[in-house]
Amino acid sequence: MSEIDVLSVNAIRALAADTVQKANSGHPGLPLGAAPMAYELWAKYMKHNPKNPNWANRDRFILSGGHGSSLLYSLLHIFGYGNLSMDEMKNFRQWGSKTPGHPEYGHTVGVEATTGPLGAGMAMAVGMAMAEAHLASRFNKEGYPVVDHYTYVLGGDGCMMEGISYEAFSLAGTLKLGKLIVLYDSNKISIEGDTDIAFQEDVKKRFESFGFQTLVVEDGNNLEEIGKAIAEAKADTTRPTMITVRTKIGHGCPAKEGTASAHGEPLGVDNVRALKENLGLDPEKEFFVPQEVYDNAAKIVAENEKAEEAWNAMFAEYCEKYPEMKQLWDQMHDKKAGECLLAEPDFWAVDDKADATRNISGKLINKIKNYMPGFIGGSADLAPSNKTNMSDMGDFSAQNYAGRNLHFGVRELAMAAIGNGMTLHGGLRPYVSTFFVFSDYVKPMARLSALMGTPLTYVLTHDSIGVGEDGPTHEPIEQLAMLRSLPNFSVFRPADTTETAAAWYYAVNSQSTPTALVLTRQNLPQLAGSSKEALKGGYIIDDCKKEVPDLIIMASGSEVQLAIAAKAELAKNGTEVRVVSMPCMDVFEQQSAEYKESVLPNACRKRVAVEALSDFGWGKYVGLDGGYVTMKGFGASAPAATLFEKFGITTERVIEVSKEVLAK
Repeated sequence: MSEIDVLSVNAIRALAADTVQKANSGHPGLPLGAAPMAYELWAKYMKHNPKNPNWANRDRFILSGGHGSSLLYSLLHIFGYGNLSMDEMKNFRQWGSKTPGHPEYGHTVGVEATTGPLGAGMAMAVGMAMAEAHLASRFNKEGYPVVDHYTYVLGGDGCMMEGISYEAFSLAGTLKLGKLIVLYDSNKISIEGDTDIAFQEDVKKRFESFGFQTLVVEDGNNLEEIGKAIAEAKADTTRPTMITVRTKIGHGCPAKEGTASAHGEPLGVDNVRALKENLGLDPEKEFFVPQEVYDNAAKIVAENEKAEEAWNAMFAEYCEKYPEMKQLWDQMHDKKAGECLLAEPDFWAVDDKADATRNISGKLINKIKNYMPGFIGGSADLAPSNKTNMSDMGDFSAQNYAGRNLHFGVRELAMAAIGNGMTLHGGLRPYVSTFFVFSDYVKPMARLSALMGTPLTYVLTHDSIGVGEDGPTHEPIEQLAMLRSLPNFSVFRPADTTETAAAWYYAVNSQSTPTALVLTRQNLPQLAGSSKEALKGGYIIDDCKKEVPDLIIMASGSEVQLAIAAKAELAKNGTEVRVVSMPCMDVFEQQSAEYKESVLPNACRKRVAVEALSDFGWGKYVGLDGGYVTMKGFGASAPAATLFEKFGITTERVIEVSKEVLAK
């Protein structure tokens, strides 16, 4: 190990410790233990260019143990990413800083994914590796490896304990993702103490069973052994690799090394001084990086710039030789590629027969694929039910990475994270799918989608008690309210073909908001008043003659037809009713105050909400004078028609509640 390498590692440790100490908040243990493997990777094996953090062919690095963010920020600072200045390091975990408590994608230059929920980064890394494999299979030509990079992910015992890691790495092994390399910071310490109290399995054997190459570095401070393992991992492109690196949490701090207290609390002023003395650094200097460390990093960056320059030259030659591939590349990297669908009559075509919105969605998916070559997706073992299969597009597998149909297996949580990773990678527009009730399994990663602003599409079918005979375990009730409560997350529940097309159009053109399409199992009629106005989230689907209606009935999805039928009956007695279809509350809330007033005038306080799910969330539209025709408990096992009747989700009940509201 050279002196500059040792000095660089120790400078990273000291800087990470200083950031946590000044903030009096944070996690110094991981950075102190994992600094050698992170430095060795970034300095000698990872292809990256801080001068162009978005270089398409860069290697990706994810810190799955996001609590150790001061390690990542120290690396970004030393290597010169995004002008992450020393002042930003000093502002760690403070308001407005570029160094928040956990890494945030889109907030700090060089952060590839938002991490913090343990294991999430592991699964997103699998998604990035899948994206690389898919794009390489479609674009690479002999002599022109234009897509050729690795995905590295670093995490610890906590990441390995989380079930999402089991799900994702089982799939990664099945898919033989040879350019995925996992660095396992094995220090046998978690917040509650030694991991033996709850975690005694042989992780190496587990990964062997997944189909990974497994390597072990016994001394986490030995840069040469770490480098040898990384090189060996890169050499085997037929299997993903897991490198176990034995470390000590809080390495170098005599009072904290190897203890649980090193995980999530500052070391203390005296202990930081002792750490620096132990590492051969000046204990009097805070937030200090020796100039030779900066100079060494600059030399590494200069070499990486040459690597990108060489790639740019190769890519230019490739584009000249294969102009059709250049056109495809541009189309797949065009974030506005889906806008063409607005003017495509075929996309908006309506067949008058009744149909389930899941079926309609399936037909739309098979139209979108022809206009968006980066459109890719699949289901958690439910494609025949979710109707998410793309005909003639092939299945993504170890034998065919070019396939556009993804098979996630029964792994909903990992599926959503993998979808996030594929979206973050770039060049693809993914969708994922399961039954709506299982959005409970999906939700943590849907939350990360919203936080990161990744426009992943969630296709969620079997949307209500309309599931029928499968019973309450499979009948969503509260799930719609759950997803609607997420900030920066659009939830569409369309009523027919036109509204389903509007939902898909919105989803594939969203730039920074994930979208859920909540779809029926049962057939629905095509509604005369439905239109592209559904793109506004809520609109008048059947109006009355009066400027201010006597009553407004609001509904989404399968219940819009009930509202329209109730309006017709109420009109026989001279009651002027407006029916508002509300496929997406989130988008409706983004409309102007004038538009919202035109749809739901404040002058009409007599309102009824109709939805075969929980009433939670409708109150802001219903108000104190309104009523509800919704579910009050869980469903039951019986044919769908029976359930709608027994639970009172009927036209008759809508009329009854409407009359009660009018009589107030």
